[in-house]
Amino acid sequence: MLASLAYPSWISPEIIPGFPLFRWYGLMYIFAFATAYLLFSRQVKNGELERADGGKKVTDDDVLSFFTWGIFGLLVGARVFSTLVYDTTGLYWGKPWLIFWPFQDGQWTGLQGMSYHGGFIGGFVGMLLWTIRRKRSFLAWCDTMAASIPLGYTFGRIGNFLNGELYGRVTTSPLGMVFPTAEKFPVSEGWVRATAEKLGMNLPAGASFVNLPRHPSQLYEATFEGLVLGLAIWFVFRKRKPFNGMVTAVYTIGYGLVRFVIEYFREPDADIGYRVTAGGNPAPTYLNESLLNLSTGQILCLLMILGGSLFLAIRAVRSRRHGA
Repeated sequence: MLASLAYPSWISPEIIPGFPLFRWYGLMYIFAFATAYLLFSRQVKNGELERADGGKKVTDDDVLSFFTWGIFGLLVGARVFSTLVYDTTGLYWGKPWLIFWPFQDGQWTGLQGMSYHGGFIGGFVGMLLWTIRRKRSFLAWCDTMAASIPLGYTFGRIGNFLNGELYGRVTTSPLGMVFPTAEKFPVSEGWVRATAEKLGMNLPAGASFVNLPRHPSQLYEATFEGLVLGLAIWFVFRKRKPFNGMVTAVYTIGYGLVRFVIEYFREPDADIGYRVTAGGNPAPTYLNESLLNLSTGQILCLLMILGGSLFLAIRAVRSRRHGA
């Protein structure tokens, strides 16, 4: 019996096959923003943001313009980071105007490629600029946003799954899934035959390559970076914050920790590989050979954990001395 699942054959990146303008990933972004907006608005309706912001009245126009600045910053940061940090061809460094050009070879491709960490930085800057312009408490507004984002983020990772992208490393786990676009491996290699045998796969006679099951890491991220982290912040930390900035710090640290662990199951970009390896030599990205092999995402997550922890410590000390 095969100890893995097949990626559903009926799933296509396009909502309507043959119409590339309508893709699941774009629809998931709409769901993500809508979810975050609804959760943010609920906190405003309950008076939570007004109390945290020194009693200043919060209008619907305030919420809408704040979101506009934040989402604009997020999209810009996510796209710029993806093209300038993760793309190894150098194309966008030489032709930066292509960063936001949605066509390739005369065909509509959309803006494929978004970086979470770039979106985090861009959204942070967008929200900061809005609060400075409106003379509002950045930490109060940022806390409200931090409590709203994770559940919406779940849809983004579901979008990655529907696109059949950002899948994980090879696994013999029952949770493994065969993604049709994943790299195939030579049957002549010993580890490939051993993996297939452990899975109970019958390799066709004369087959040269085989597609092995991968971790559905997109669904791991949707569950833990989205649902679990989001529910913990919403029901626990949001209601018990002793000072402004705590929820922001908890989200930053929590996301960094969860994503760091899940990166061991998710395959790093093959053209980038690992930033750090156990032996100092290149290692295959499709296998988890050592916990010391660290990807770009893990390095950035470590910076999130460090920055969030330092900020939380400073705010906690200041809160004890001067009050929130």
